[in-house]
Amino acid sequence: MTWLQIYLPIYLLLYILVAFIVPTYRTYKQTGINPITFGKNDNAHDYIGFIMKVLIALLFFAVLIFSFSQRIYQYLNPVLYLQNSVTQGIGIALIHLALIWISIAQYQMSNSWRIGIDELNKTALVTKGIFSISRNPIFLGMIISVMGLFFIIPNTLTFCLTVTTYIVIQIQIRLEEEFLERLHGQEYINYKIKTRRLL
Repeated sequence: MTWLQIYLPIYLLLYILVAFIVPTYRTYKQTGINPITFGKNDNAHDYIGFIMKVLIALLFFAVLIFSFSQRIYQYLNPVLYLQNSVTQGIGIALIHLALIWISIAQYQMSNSWRIGIDELNKTALVTKGIFSISRNPIFLGMIISVMGLFFIIPNTLTFCLTVTTYIVIQIQIRLEEEFLERLHGQEYINYKIKTRRLL
């Protein structure tokens, strides 16, 4: 077993902890508000939430298969010409830079951080720090994370997950932009004009 087969599952658990569990707990403790807004209603917002959960589960599946069953991993059709130390090094750099980037963005977002659209509690519009570079730095970090994992373990599943994650996040961004424009009006319109959606 290589060090990556041991490390990648640990990294994914760390990622879930840093990107979701810690900020959820912190926001709830400081505000009493549950920042997870995805529900089980039959609408576009909650359906996107469901798809995101499926994508995360499939990402864990891909990593666990890579780590614990090389025989089954071959059924994922590894992209052999991408399996080299350079591509792998790029992927490792990307997943760690993305995690740092996401952590900074969540810290700067503070109590305005949500998973999904919060129709019940008005949040402040964060436009400074990393948010002056990207309107959606956390989503950008998520896209880079999945792309990095594809570079580390390039196969059919991780490729499909990278493409699907990008598309689903783009849809969610547009849903959130419509909501934020209704919530913050001209302030958000001005922010959109001067700051790019991703980078």
